[in-house]
Amino acid sequence: MSMFCYQCQETAKGTGCTIKGVCGKSEEVAKLQDLMIYTLKGLALVAREGLKAGLILPQVNYFTQQGLFMTITNVNFAENMFLEKIKEGLCLRDNIKKELAEKGIAFNNPHDATTWKADSLAEIKEKANSLNVGVLATENEDIRSLRELITYGLKGMAAYAEHAYNLGNENKEVYDFMIKALAATLDETLSADDLIELTLETGRYGVDVMALLDEANTGTYGNPEITEVNIGVRNRPGILISGHDLKDLEQLLKQTEGTGVDVYTHGEMLPAHYYPAFKKYDHFVGNYGNAWWKQKEEIETFNGPVLFTTNCLVPPKPEHIGRIYTTGSTGYPGCKHIKPDENGNKDFSEIIEHAKKSASPKEIERGKIVGGFAHAQVFALADKVVEAVKNGAIKKFFVMAGCDGRMKTRSYYTEFAEKLPKDTVILTAGCAKYRYNKLDLGDIGGIPRVLDAGQCNDSYSLAIIALKLKEIFKLNDINELPIAYNISWYEQKAVIVLLALLYLGVKNIHLGPTLPAFLSPNVTRVLVDKFGIGGITNVENDINMFMS
Repeated sequence: MSMFCYQCQETAKGTGCTIKGVCGKSEEVAKLQDLMIYTLKGLALVAREGLKAGLILPQVNYFTQQGLFMTITNVNFAENMFLEKIKEGLCLRDNIKKELAEKGIAFNNPHDATTWKADSLAEIKEKANSLNVGVLATENEDIRSLRELITYGLKGMAAYAEHAYNLGNENKEVYDFMIKALAATLDETLSADDLIELTLETGRYGVDVMALLDEANTGTYGNPEITEVNIGVRNRPGILISGHDLKDLEQLLKQTEGTGVDVYTHGEMLPAHYYPAFKKYDHFVGNYGNAWWKQKEEIETFNGPVLFTTNCLVPPKPEHIGRIYTTGSTGYPGCKHIKPDENGNKDFSEIIEHAKKSASPKEIERGKIVGGFAHAQVFALADKVVEAVKNGAIKKFFVMAGCDGRMKTRSYYTEFAEKLPKDTVILTAGCAKYRYNKLDLGDIGGIPRVLDAGQCNDSYSLAIIALKLKEIFKLNDINELPIAYNISWYEQKAVIVLLALLYLGVKNIHLGPTLPAFLSPNVTRVLVDKFGIGGITNVENDINMFMS
C-alpha cells in the first residue's frame, strides 16, 4: 500500500488510510510524518545515552515536542517543512554522538533509526518510502497497537508542552519521559505487559503536562471566569484566529489594537474569551462559527484572513489559500507561514494589512454562548453545586469532553445532550461542545446545565473538579462520584487525555463515535477488563445505562 495511517477517529473504513488521508494529507506527507517520528525515535535513543553521560540537551527537548506536534492530525500538510525538520533532526542526532565521542563514550546502538543518513532532500524522500519506517514495520499486532497508543499519547503531550513552553513554562521530567518513551518504542525486548505499564506512565506524565499548561495559561492570563461570548459580528474588517495557542492570540490582539481591525475566535480558540487578560481589548469581538470541520464554509463567509495557530486545519479551497496564514507547528502548501524571531515574537503586520482590505464578516448567527467554568470558577460555586447534589437537584454529571468531527453519527452527542434528564449537568472541554453549546438546556438552581471548562487543553480542569468533589464528599474512590464519562474523540490530544484519566483511576469511560482503530482486539480486551472502557450504542440505551 502507498501509506498507512490510523491515528484519527475518521480513518478510512475504520481500519486505516492507505491511499490518501481522510484528513487530506497526501501519501508523500503521510510517509514524511512517519519518517519524522522514526527520526525522533532514533534521536531519543542517542539522547538517552547523552543524558546518562550528563549532557544538557535543551535543543533536543524543543525539537522533540515540535516534531511530535507537527504530526498530529490536521496540523501540518507542508512537505517542505517536514523535509527540513527531518534534516535538522539528523544533524542534531549526529551532533550528540560527537559530544559523546568527545567524552570518550562510544555510541554502539546499531539500530537503523540511529545510523541512517541522507545527504539530500531526495534521499530523505527515498528513506520515507522504506518499509522499516512506518506503523506496519512492527509485525506483532499487539506490540504495534501499544507502541502506537504510547506514540499518540506523546503527540498529545507534546502539544500541551509546546503551548506551555511558549508562555515560559517547562517541566524537565516531561521532556525526559518523552525521550524515554520514544526510545522504548524501538526496544524489541519489551513485552506487551511492559508496554502496558509504559502506557499508564504516559498517562501520569499527561497529568503533569496538563497541570503545567494550566499553570502557564492561568498564571499569564488569569483564571477563566463565567463569560457571555458574542456570536454575532460588527461592520468592520476582521481577522479570524483558530487553534489553541493563547500567546499567538495575545500578540495578535496587541498588534491589531487601534488599527480598525476586529479579532474573532474560531473553533478551539473560543475559550480565550473566558480569560480576564483578554477582556480589555474592545476589538476582541466574539466567536465566529463552529467546530473545525465547518471551517471551509465559514472561511468563505468571514471574508477576511484567517490565522491558524495549531490544529485543526482542513485543506482549504484553492481560492482561500491566499487568505490563510499559519504559524507554530502548523503549515499548508501555498499559505504564508509566520515565524517568530529569536525572542519568540511574531510580526502579524502582513495579515493585519490584508484584513484592512477585506470586507467585514457576513453574519451567520446571533446571540451569546456562556462558558468559563474551569476549576477555579467551579470551586467558587462549590457550595451551590454540593448542595444541589445533596438535595437531589443534580442527580448526575456527564463529562462530554473531547473532539468534534465530520461523521454524521456525531449527531448522537447533540441528541444525547437534548435527551439527558433535566436533573443532570454536562461538564465539557474541547470542540465536542459545539454539538450542544448553543442549545437552550436551561439551568438547575442557577447552575447552567452545560459547564464549559475550555479547550481540549483544559480537560485538566475536569479531572481537578472530579478530584475536588471526591474530597468534598469524603469518598475513597473517584468512581463513587455521580459522574459518567461519555467522551467523543478525534485526534491524539484526546488520547493523552484518556490516558491521563486512566492513570487517575477513572473507570467505565465510554468513547465514540467509534473505538480507535489502532487498538488491537487483545489490547482492547485489556482496557475493557481493567478499566471498563466501552463504546456507544444509541442514545436511549446509553442514557439508561449511565443513569442506572
